[in-house]
Amino acid sequence: MIIKMRRSNLCDFNKPNERFVVSGRIIPKYENDHWTYTEEAFPEPYFKQYENEDIDTTYTEDPGKAVFLYYVDHMCIGQIRLRSNWNGYALIEDIGVSKDWRQQGIGTKLLKKGVQWAKENKHVGLMLETQDVNISACRFYASNSFIIGGVDSMLYSNFSNANEKAIFWYYKFE
Repeated sequence: MIIKMRRSNLCDFNKPNERFVVSGRIIPKYENDHWTYTEEAFPEPYFKQYENEDIDTTYTEDPGKAVFLYYVDHMCIGQIRLRSNWNGYALIEDIGVSKDWRQQGIGTKLLKKGVQWAKENKHVGLMLETQDVNISACRFYASNSFIIGGVDSMLYSNFSNANEKAIFWYYKFE
């Protein structure tokens, strides 16, 4: 069951944020106005976890923002956080599924809810950013009709993950 976040279930935000295995990276290539990528495996995989982010009540009040939470038996196991972006796209700020529930179609259901919200709010599509080392996320977006729209090699240059590149993914509605 997917429920829009309200003040009453604000406490369930961030519950699916768990670490994941980094086993390599994607290597994007831009040629003839088209992005492709290959994958490179790392000799030694490692774990990565994103910081938990605070959420404010604007996501329950502002019509240009939304969080949808995925529940199984009253337990939040997934979420997608969206907002209207200046370029006409809906920006997926975050999407996550608890590790024990991954590979079961929940992420795709959350994406579909994001598409529905974006269309209801007259957006031209969805966009998001992830790192080149998040291969499973990149595969997930590609399998859900997202395409690479750009790469930023400097976005993380001032942080401990300075060797990571930001990959911008887009899904434009027909």
